[in-house]
Amino acid sequence: MNFSVDYKNIISEDAVLKAAADIADNQNIKVFVVGGFVRDLILEREIKEADLLVIGSGPDFAQKLAESLNIKNIALYRNFGTAQFVNGNMKYEFVGARKESYSRDSRKPVVETGTFKDDISRRDFTINTLAVSLNKEDLGSIVDTFNGLEDLKKKIIKTPLDPLITFDDDPLRIMRCFRFASQLQFSVDAATFSAANQLADRLKIVSQERITDEFIKILASPRPSIGLKLLQDSGVMRVIFPEISELSGVDQRKDFHHKDVFLHTCKVVDNIASETDNVWLRFAALVHDIAKPATKKFVDGIGWTFHGHEELGARMMKRIFKRMKLPYGKIEYIEKLIRLHLRPIALVDDDVTDSAIRRLIVQADEDLEDLITLCRADITSKNADKVNKYLRNYEIVMKKVMEVREKDKLRAFQSPVRGEEIMKVFNIPPSKKVGIIKTAIEEAILDGKIKNNYEEAYEYMLKLKREEHFPG
Repeated sequence: MNFSVDYKNIISEDAVLKAAADIADNQNIKVFVVGGFVRDLILEREIKEADLLVIGSGPDFAQKLAESLNIKNIALYRNFGTAQFVNGNMKYEFVGARKESYSRDSRKPVVETGTFKDDISRRDFTINTLAVSLNKEDLGSIVDTFNGLEDLKKKIIKTPLDPLITFDDDPLRIMRCFRFASQLQFSVDAATFSAANQLADRLKIVSQERITDEFIKILASPRPSIGLKLLQDSGVMRVIFPEISELSGVDQRKDFHHKDVFLHTCKVVDNIASETDNVWLRFAALVHDIAKPATKKFVDGIGWTFHGHEELGARMMKRIFKRMKLPYGKIEYIEKLIRLHLRPIALVDDDVTDSAIRRLIVQADEDLEDLITLCRADITSKNADKVNKYLRNYEIVMKKVMEVREKDKLRAFQSPVRGEEIMKVFNIPPSKKVGIIKTAIEEAILDGKIKNNYEEAYEYMLKLKREEHFPG
C-alpha cells in the first residue's frame, strides 16, 4: 500500500482530471474524485475508471468538461443526475451530490439533491468514501470522513453507517461486501458480518443478474475461498446458491481430499485460481462435487461413498444455469468436466488399454488440459506424501494421453468417412442408420481395430457392408 500518494501530481498528469480542476475553479464548483479511484491508488491496483462527485449538476459539469476536451461521445442521464464518457483507456463517471431514501420492497432509491456529507454517507464501505479535492484552494487534499484510510491499513471492510440500515436499504451491498473482501483479501468487520447474516434473506428482492454478477466476481478473485466462506458462514450461500451451501458438513473419505466437502471444494477452487484466470474452470471446480449430498451412502469397511455423483452433478447444471441466469453457452463445458473429473485417475494402472485412453481423449476433446488441471486441483489432502503420489499418477496419465493422441492423430476426432459417402456406399437416404454406421467406424478406431485414417476407415465401412451388418 502507498499512503503517500502525490494526488496533485496524479491530477496534473491526467488530462481529464486537470481540465476538471480548471473548470471547477472557473465555475466556482466544488468537485472531488472519489471512491475506487482513490482506494486503488493507495492499494496500487490497476485503475480503469474515475468517479467525480460534483456539488451541483453532474451532467452539466460533465458536458462542459467534454466540450473543453473535444469529447463527442458522452452519455447523459439527467433523470439520475449522472453522466459518463471514455477518454483513452479510462472511463469517467460524474454524479451530482445527492441523498437517498429507500422503500422496503425495492433497492432503487428515491434521490434528492444533497451535500458532500450526504453523498459520502450513502456510499457502501468506508474504503470507498475517500475523496480527493480538485479545487485549487486544497488541490489534491484527501477528505476522509469515515476513517477509510485506517480501515485500508487494517485491511477491513465495514460500512460508514449502521450496517443493518446500509444492507436493508440495498441488500446487494452484502454481495459487494464479500466480493471486496475476496478481491482485496481483507476481513469483514464483525458488526458488518453480523448484519449480512441477519439480512441474508433480503437478497431475494435483488435481481438474479446482479447477484450472479457479484458471485462470478468472487470466483474471479485471487483467492475465491475468502468470499465463498464468507457467503457460507453468513448464511448468504443458502439464499443465493443452496446446492453449494449443502456441501458443508458432508463427510467424505480423507484419502486425497479434505474431510468436509464444502471445505474441500473451496480448496479446489483456490488451487484452480492459482493456475488460471479462467473463471469457468473455477466454476467447474466449484460444482464438480455438487451432487455428493444427494448420492452419499455409508458402506461398511469403506466409509462414505458417492457413486454416480459425477453424472447427477452434470445433470443438475441446466436447472442451476437457468435459475442463476448463467450463460447457456458454458453448460456443455461445465457438464463435461463434472462427468469426466474421476476418469483420469482410473487410467493410472499399467494394464490400462490404449482404447480407454482414446475414449478419454475423444470425450474431453479440446478441454482435456482443463480436465487434467481440475483433476490435479482436486487433490486437497493435508498429507504431502499422498498429494505427491497422486500428482505423479496424473503425470503418468498425461504421458499416456500425449503418446496415444500423437500416435493416433486424435485431435478433433471424428470418423474419417463422411455421411455422404456412407449414404452412397449403402445406397440409403439421410437417416438414423447413417449415424449408426458412422459411430461403428469411430468405435472401431477407439477400440484399436483400425487406425485413424481414411483408407482403413473406408475399408472397414466396406467390410460392414459385405458382412451385412448394415444392409443397404
